[in-house]
Amino acid sequence: MTTAPITVLVVDDREANRYTTAHALTRSGFKVVEASTGKEALDLSRNLPAVIVLDVKLPDILGYEVCRRIKANAQTRHIPVLQLSSAFLNNESKLFALESGADAYLIQPADPVVLVATVKSLVRLHEAESNAQLAARQWQATFDALSEGVAIVDPSGIILRCNRAMTALLTKTYGEIENQHLSAIVQECFGGIAAPAIDGPSIEVKTGSRFFRLSLDPIATHKEEPAGSIFIVGETTKQKLAEEALLISERLAATGRISHTIAHEINNPLEAITNLLYLLKGSLNQPETARQFVDTASNELERVARITKQILSFNRESSRPVDIRISDIIEDVLALNNRAIVERRLRVEKNWKASLLMQGFPAQLRQVFSNLVRNAIEASFPDGEIHIRTSDATIRRRQQEPAVRVTIADHGLGIPPENLSRIFEAFFTTKDLKGSGVGLWISSTIVHEHGGRIRVRSSNRPGQSGTCLSILIPSGWHG
Repeated sequence: MTTAPITVLVVDDREANRYTTAHALTRSGFKVVEASTGKEALDLSRNLPAVIVLDVKLPDILGYEVCRRIKANAQTRHIPVLQLSSAFLNNESKLFALESGADAYLIQPADPVVLVATVKSLVRLHEAESNAQLAARQWQATFDALSEGVAIVDPSGIILRCNRAMTALLTKTYGEIENQHLSAIVQECFGGIAAPAIDGPSIEVKTGSRFFRLSLDPIATHKEEPAGSIFIVGETTKQKLAEEALLISERLAATGRISHTIAHEINNPLEAITNLLYLLKGSLNQPETARQFVDTASNELERVARITKQILSFNRESSRPVDIRISDIIEDVLALNNRAIVERRLRVEKNWKASLLMQGFPAQLRQVFSNLVRNAIEASFPDGEIHIRTSDATIRRRQQEPAVRVTIADHGLGIPPENLSRIFEAFFTTKDLKGSGVGLWISSTIVHEHGGRIRVRSSNRPGQSGTCLSILIPSGWHG
């Protein structure tokens, strides 16, 4: 495929000079368009030639002024101008030409080889600038198309540029964000919090009814010190609302799953109370026997009250973190899953310190341990064992932080290796239609919101199968 020749506009009022210049350029493969006045030059420049070769001394307008007008026009300012002169030869004239916007200056008569080389150089300059401008426009379009707010921050913390999404998320103009210090913008827009650390963990922020995730990533260079950083703001309100809806849905589903157990557990003492009342009617003349029946009935009523309290507390959430005895939480969970434990004839080995306390949200932690205990029960073989242990621990962060560790281990089916890395994904399940696939994901989410972490080890090899989940949660609240 042949390429169209590059067009050069030659402007000179002397025909002999135009011929000489045009001839040299034509022989080098350029297409030449000629003009003899400044007005013609301005008109023809709108056709956007690749280069304009412009004589200084023209009959109507000096070449300096023609060049100035070309460079002042947004449509033509990018066209390189080579100024030629045989009348103005001193350095002051060259300086004036360059200050008027000329990209190069030659004295006539110019050596044809130098002339052609200079024009080719200006063509390359024009192409490079055009490519750079195109790349800049493409980059800016991509930058502004991002749904997350993105800002470029220099090493001193000053925001150099930001995209359109950043202005929308922060409800500020470009001028109110750019050239401002990142810390000041973060504190003003997100309730006085500190800006995230470079290459550190992202920060979850709630402002009013909206949720945001903030992060700061270094701009890598070949030097040891980064050339600045990228500040990213993403709104996670929809995600948070969806997660909260899933938490509520799963909690209601968990309540439904234990409803049969509750009915069964309450029905037994109610039947016993009914029988005791019947026997009591026939023993009114035997005070000692009647008192024994009353005491037994009272114990059964206490049992009903305890079960009722457990089911009510399962969903009751506090508005702020409170002190929690972790062993009480697990005892409640085991009581609510007692029927399934009995039906499978499982032994639950408990090893914990009753004095272990932490801060958190009880209903959320009940949901965590209910999910994990229920999974252990469902995975266990009949007549198997489940081991639950609590202990003091520390989380190694910038400094060792007191924590509580809970491990729940079974000797059941185990998890296939290909599934192990996916068990905390939302909606991933191996139970087909029997499972929603959100239990472990929700448990992991709650643990992370309490500042902790959850780990799993598992094997499905015959004779060595089983799963052990370890939950590590700070003793103090960091939400």
